[in-house]
Amino acid sequence: MILSQSEIRKTCRLEGPDEDYLKEAMDKLGLSPGGFFRVLKVARTIADLDGVDKIRRKHLAEAITLRLPGMITD
Repeated sequence: MILSQSEIRKTCRLEGPDEDYLKEAMDKLGLSPGGFFRVLKVARTIADLDGVDKIRRKHLAEAITLRLPGMITD
């Protein structure tokens, strides 16, 4: 099943600081808006595997790291 960007936003909600963190990371890395949503979907999957309802910064950092192997995120 392919989700639209609006459906991804509904199912992958972020707290303000975490959304800012992802946007800042995407700007620094020069990733496209599509890349933003791909990272968000991977972060949602990681949060699911972690057994939590909310995507947290550590899930975003891991998703970014998986997107760009070798990148260090803080």
